[in-house]
Amino acid sequence: MSATIRLDYLSIFPDYFDVLHISLLGKAVEHGIVEVHSWDLRDWTHDRHRTVDDTPCGGGAGMVMKPEPWGEALDELLGTEADPSIHIVVPTPSGYPFRQQDAEELSGVTRIVFCCGRYEGIDHRVLDYARERWSVHELSLGDYVLNGGEVAALAITEAVVRLVPGVIGNPESLTEESYSDAQEGLLEYPNFTRPVSWRGLEVPEVLMSGHHGRIAQWRHDRSVEITRSRRPDLI
Repeated sequence: MSATIRLDYLSIFPDYFDVLHISLLGKAVEHGIVEVHSWDLRDWTHDRHRTVDDTPCGGGAGMVMKPEPWGEALDELLGTEADPSIHIVVPTPSGYPFRQQDAEELSGVTRIVFCCGRYEGIDHRVLDYARERWSVHELSLGDYVLNGGEVAALAITEAVVRLVPGVIGNPESLTEESYSDAQEGLLEYPNFTRPVSWRGLEVPEVLMSGHHGRIAQWRHDRSVEITRSRRPDLI
């Protein structure tokens, strides 16, 4: 059986992605739903120091990742022919905000290549070259800066892969999450389990009533309250 989706990770720290073989994602790999490959960008360098960076043109602090290793790596992994069905994801603080809609879109493709930059980022010509051949997504997790793209790539991977059919055992558990259609774009309501009383704190009585209409209304009201308080932009 061929995998539903193939994920490639280009990084100077490929060991970051060993965690993809644990938890639900690891089971998806084991069952052949997801195929995972991590690659060391330095394997496409040709000097004794395996150099992947140089000083920025125009001056300034920091270093920029050189285009040559990236170009050779992408050509070897993907070929040089245009194929828009291949999606390149570049985690970067200057990218578009990563949203649930992006995760849903990417969960339906067959191959994603994550290009994980470091330092001041990847020479922009690499992205221009890639856009001529593949579908490129520059994505940001939020308004902050990380040391590199690896952690962001892992977060995006988890958001995407959990939506791939067969990864989550009960797909109904995806329907009432934050940002889902069933939630009307609202944040998810609070959840509780037994025991009903714990350290003097009680499960809300309505949730134990068995009255499905009242429970649904309570959950909707709590979602609106939480969203209005924490993410009024979603309202």
